[in-house]
Amino acid sequence: MPFDQTATLAERYRADGFGLITESVFPPELVQRASDGMDMIRRGEYDTGEEPCGGKWVPGDDDNMLCKVEVPQKANLAIRELVSSPALGKLVAETVDAEMVQVWWTQLLYKPPVAGDPTNTVIGWHQDRGYWLTWEQGDGLLTAWVALSDVTEASGPMKFVRGSNNWELFEGDFYGQNNEDIRATFNLPEGAQWEEVPAILPPGGISLHSCMTLHGSEHNYSDQPRRSLAIHLRTEKSIPKPGIDRECGLTQYLENMELNPVIYGELQSL
Repeated sequence: MPFDQTATLAERYRADGFGLITESVFPPELVQRASDGMDMIRRGEYDTGEEPCGGKWVPGDDDNMLCKVEVPQKANLAIRELVSSPALGKLVAETVDAEMVQVWWTQLLYKPPVAGDPTNTVIGWHQDRGYWLTWEQGDGLLTAWVALSDVTEASGPMKFVRGSNNWELFEGDFYGQNNEDIRATFNLPEGAQWEEVPAILPPGGISLHSCMTLHGSEHNYSDQPRRSLAIHLRTEKSIPKPGIDRECGLTQYLENMELNPVIYGELQSL
């Protein structure tokens, strides 16, 4: 079923669990500087004087594997500037009808091009909510996935399962390398259809998706790396679970407004 071209971004997000913004939300020069910042981090160069918060890839690891770095804005000023964008905050607030939007975690994702028998660059079907256990509820938790390169059908774009935001929470596998096997474990609701929609985006384009929306991606068969930032956001509808240790885990920087700024409205609760 094709998109209803008359529907607003907010209507698509509510119905489908995601929405695509297929033109750049950011100035082109900022997108380029953030892309350059990604390369700096991959080389172990940090213009803030601080390292990022680790991840499944560190400088010196295999360049042919998926590079996932946590909290890259901790290490690079251009990425920090992009993550702090008021334009992004306004767009998200209008889409999900929020009074406040705050960044609470960010990931750098660099999917290299592959040839022959590729390994370890697939992102398995999953719902973010299954990993975000430090939050009291899922309402108001979402992701802005920002393309820093031209994302095409060939480059292993993120794919969303339309309407899966209204399904139950499945046991997905972010690091799983066979999406057909992962999908086979899901018991879909009666009458539900499995419809995958790729996020084809230009540099600076964005996909927004709910923490309950199933998504994943395949290998990058283009001749260029696929570059992106996954900016995880919350609205006033989500608060951390009481008793969670703020010194570790996914909320450890929640009170650091330099790394996790409020990009729309005013801070209401921590």
